[in-house]
Amino acid sequence: MATLKAIRKRISSIRNTQQITKAMKMVAAAKLRRAQEAAVAARPYAEKMSELFKNLVARVAREAHPLLGVRDEKKIDLILLTSDRGLAGGYNANLIRATEAFIRREGGGKEINLILVGRKGVDYFRRRRATIGERYLNFLARAGDELAGEIAEKAIGRFIRGETDAVYLIYSRFRSALSQVPTVEKLLPVALPEERKPEQMTEFLIEPNVEALLAGLLPRVVQVAIHRAVLEAAASEHGARMTAMDSATSNASKMMGSLTLQMNRARQASITRELMEIVGTAEALK
Repeated sequence: MATLKAIRKRISSIRNTQQITKAMKMVAAAKLRRAQEAAVAARPYAEKMSELFKNLVARVAREAHPLLGVRDEKKIDLILLTSDRGLAGGYNANLIRATEAFIRREGGGKEINLILVGRKGVDYFRRRRATIGERYLNFLARAGDELAGEIAEKAIGRFIRGETDAVYLIYSRFRSALSQVPTVEKLLPVALPEERKPEQMTEFLIEPNVEALLAGLLPRVVQVAIHRAVLEAAASEHGARMTAMDSATSNASKMMGSLTLQMNRARQASITRELMEIVGTAEALK
């Protein structure tokens, strides 16, 4: 059995750790509120742009713009959004597992170029000597639209130049603080909606023409998709960290309770042993 001194030292250490996890939980909860509001606020804009895009491209063929062109997917760019810091439960592990599953499923005979956002993804795939094209660190410190614009511009340029045949995005979709879902989306070529009947389409007066509008709209569609994913990833990370720190705080309380019980038993055993030694000594002196 551990000594009283060792048990007290361990209880003190766990109490200090609990204070840290509790503080981290409160910080994550505060950041989660802001990140969740930003993610929810971005959804109506993305949905309205998607509706506009569907009504527009239903009138054109894939040859109307290079970003609509479908090619045999021999070279793929895969954008992965992970966090820069740990202590977020299984958040990063789930994203990396989804990425490896995608590589196993799509990587047979294909060249996959990783575009990594977040230090955890960079560290993981660098150790495995994977092909990393671009890397972005400390993305939470940057404006989401600025980062999305930079990633979208490079991805679009590579696709138009023929350096890649398709661009996919893996991120964690935010549902709640307890639920974050790894999601795979295809960014390029931009997917055309299912064929719609004329009476289901909203009529727009377009000037100068559909092709000119597509040239300005399609890059924006890609950028908005990445921006929305960045906001969803930020909310998911804070939610996962808050949940993990709450669980760690609860586990610390349970451990301290168990150790306190163990300490009391050790102290009682020590007192009993001392009493027996006193009684034994008194009997020996008679």
